[in-house]
Amino acid sequence: KPGDVYMLNDPYNGGTHLPDITLITPVFGDDGKEVLFYVASRGHHADVGGITPGSMAPNSRVLEEEGVLINNFKLVDQGTFDEKGLTDLLEGAKYPARNPYQNIADLRAQIAANEKGVQELRKMVEHFGLDVVHAYMQHVQDNAEESVRRVIDVLKDGEYAYEMDNGAVVRVKVTIDKASRSATVDFTGTSDQLDNNFNAPSAVTRAAVLYVFRTLVDDDIPLNAGCLKPVNLIVPEGSMLNPRYPAAVVAGNVETSMHVTDTLYAALGVLSGGQGTMNNFTWGNDTHQYYETICGGTGAGPDFDGTAAVHSHMTNSRLTDPEVLEWRFPVLLESFEIRKGSGGKGKHKGGDGAIRRVRFLEDMTASILSNHRRVPGQACAGGEPGKLGRNAVERVDGTVIELKGTDGAEMHAGDVFIIETPGGGGYGKA
Repeated sequence: KPGDVYMLNDPYNGGTHLPDITLITPVFGDDGKEVLFYVASRGHHADVGGITPGSMAPNSRVLEEEGVLINNFKLVDQGTFDEKGLTDLLEGAKYPARNPYQNIADLRAQIAANEKGVQELRKMVEHFGLDVVHAYMQHVQDNAEESVRRVIDVLKDGEYAYEMDNGAVVRVKVTIDKASRSATVDFTGTSDQLDNNFNAPSAVTRAAVLYVFRTLVDDDIPLNAGCLKPVNLIVPEGSMLNPRYPAAVVAGNVETSMHVTDTLYAALGVLSGGQGTMNNFTWGNDTHQYYETICGGTGAGPDFDGTAAVHSHMTNSRLTDPEVLEWRFPVLLESFEIRKGSGGKGKHKGGDGAIRRVRFLEDMTASILSNHRRVPGQACAGGEPGKLGRNAVERVDGTVIELKGTDGAEMHAGDVFIIETPGGGGYGKA
């Protein structure tokens, strides 16, 4: 009905991982009977419960350990916000949300964002007419479809198998059908679903494929489902890229998605791998919870070098300003710099990674989910991979503890968490 808003984060029903909560608002016509559009907003929440603060546990094995599962909850009923039902939901899980009031404030902001979308759509319909708006929405998808078909016209068949630090392998075969101007992307041979949290829900796998084909289009087109119409996607059920409930998935969204992206670029031979990880850094206690992804080097291509210390591919986001970070949280950003010389060599050089040192001013639990600490990134056409990343803790007495790619540590006042992010791969022989 008009005024309804639905909420979900279920990775097995279109979601990504539990901290990403999606709100969906139907947009009705003037008669209040027919749904003309849907608007949606998806936001990553600082904490939705789970076994560690920040809901990005390095060692989760099943979904309930990663936080509160939400599927098709009616958050707003004809304009009435169900705060009690929401609070009961956030506090009622086995591992409940640590700060429901913060979740509620953020969800109110998402409701407002959707409402702004509803208002703008209504304005558009009022100005141009519903038939014209629907026609142009179809045109946007048709144009994206044709743009991708033009890219497919010049691509060649290829395949690639790419190992992750945990030993799992993403395998893809891309077959181009020139007659139908379409491509088959087949992930058969990829590892079965894992007993850790590096499983990627099918929606995430699909998004990574959509992203790669969109980036191959040189025109300025909006990202939309039309890009995937020429692509036949095969993802075996029960694999790590299409797992069965209740497999844990929190790292699949952030880490495996990056791996899928670089595997596809390698199969197509168009781009060397970037840092291939988001370097997901979460920390917190009962009072504070924080999560960030950290930039690194991007891969080089046939006629360009990689870029140093940027967020890229599936982690194309921004970091909190140091002043805001230190004002809101009991930490000191001791240094943040480019990791010189960490990009891979080649005819075109890979971009350098970054070094980030965060000093804690009170006791916290810190976790890192990252990759390419053991297995180097991919590099095309004879280029060399970038340097491996590194995670470590420097205790206040000067002792340094080396951490694995997926790890955690209890931080005490004065301890420093060090993250050195990988460089991107070079392209072509140096």
